[in-house]
Amino acid sequence: MSIQLTAFRWVPPFAQGFVRDLRVRWALEEAGLPYQVTLIDPEVQASEGYRRWQPFGQVPAYRDDTVEMFESGAIVLHIAAKYEALAPRDEAGRARMTTWVIAALNSIEPQVQNLVHLDVFHAGEAWTKERRPQAEVALNQRLAALGAWLGDKDYLEDRFTAGDLIMTTVLRELVDSGVLSRFPNLDALRRRCEARPAFSRAMEAQMQPFREHAPAS
Repeated sequence: MSIQLTAFRWVPPFAQGFVRDLRVRWALEEAGLPYQVTLIDPEVQASEGYRRWQPFGQVPAYRDDTVEMFESGAIVLHIAAKYEALAPRDEAGRARMTTWVIAALNSIEPQVQNLVHLDVFHAGEAWTKERRPQAEVALNQRLAALGAWLGDKDYLEDRFTAGDLIMTTVLRELVDSGVLSRFPNLDALRRRCEARPAFSRAMEAQMQPFREHAPAS
């Protein structure tokens, strides 16, 4: 199978290690699939040709021998549907994996991003002093519910799946804020998943171009 993936040539340090192509790289590494990466820059992002592949000009965009698609969650689900490393082969197991992928993207990530945007993009602005406590309460409610489900289990279900993969990429954005440390079992899930060799390979693959194309100081 010939797999092509797009990723950024370079991003500012605060975004390095968090760009969404990491999710797809990790899924491909878990499945043992080779892939080729096309590095893009703002000029390519804005081009008509790229927008026909990725309407929003973002990364990743993906194609293999049969499909062309975008959105990291959709791409990971496409890969997981074919490879047992990312999902059980029985219908019930695949349904649970899909449920957790969607839960990570719809129930947890929006609350995470609300807080991250306040802390990263609007830090120090007067209006954030009132908004941040509200955002943190909403986030804590979702994390508490997730932590209650996880309990003392190693993974969200009875084995590692793409649901854990996507959830980990969401949770790890809370490490620097200290929020995740208030939920030890969720932080342990994040650490457990990040310790997987496939994650390390995916992270190194994303970071290498950033080092190679860093602006001259």
